[in-house]
Amino acid sequence: MSRFSRKVVLVTGGASGIGAAIAARLSSEGAAVAIGDLDLEAAEALAAGLPSRCVGIRLDVADPNSVAAGLAALERRLGPLDVLVNNAASCTDATLAELSEEQWARDLEVTLGGPFRCAKAALATMAPRRSGVICNIGSVNAFQFLGNEAYSAAKGGLVSLTQAIAVRYGPTGIRCNLIAPGTVATPAWDARLARQPDLFEQLSGIYPLGRVGTPEDIAAAAAFLCSDEARWITGAVLAVDGGLLAGRPGLADDIAGTDRSP
Repeated sequence: MSRFSRKVVLVTGGASGIGAAIAARLSSEGAAVAIGDLDLEAAEALAAGLPSRCVGIRLDVADPNSVAAGLAALERRLGPLDVLVNNAASCTDATLAELSEEQWARDLEVTLGGPFRCAKAALATMAPRRSGVICNIGSVNAFQFLGNEAYSAAKGGLVSLTQAIAVRYGPTGIRCNLIAPGTVATPAWDARLARQPDLFEQLSGIYPLGRVGTPEDIAAAAAFLCSDEARWITGAVLAVDGGLLAGRPGLADDIAGTDRSP
């Protein structure tokens, strides 16, 4: 039996990139997947091509009314929600000195406020059934400075929110974990790649495993954490980052003035 047979899943920001890969992976393992996205046409097109029962729903995670309507539509079309994957995010390139109040608010409203709203709505249906899984897609930016100050602050808050949900709702049988990706090759990088075609090759050098990630790398981790194989894991942060948070190749040798390269 597939790991997600008879499971209903919502993936926010699910029409492209990491979200689309997670939706495809869980669908391939039997889940009925609702792909929530601002781009309803793209969400419906993706859903139509997946192997299990999937639907696209328009979802603006910054809008409480949209979240409530989206969850209601999901339940009408697929049934009660079993798994929530909070993937939708907003990321401005402005530095702290350049950030407008509107940019700061937007990144926090989508990247941290979105998971809060979706989790709150999901927990209202999960807690009475004493079952459910929430998987938050965070970032290595929560743990070290890598730019994107507003986005990074929101991702840091998402770690705390993950732990709060895990502890408060653990007694009801609900689990909540967070995946912290490093650089992942998604359409979000397209504009930058148009200016710097060799960008990923340059960034690969800072990763111990020598490459940037793929959306499928994150989807594989999400499939594990959302499955019953992870039934005794909650409140955890899983870095799926090619070793970035562990350290950078050659840095210790540079500091110590030695060369111990393998």
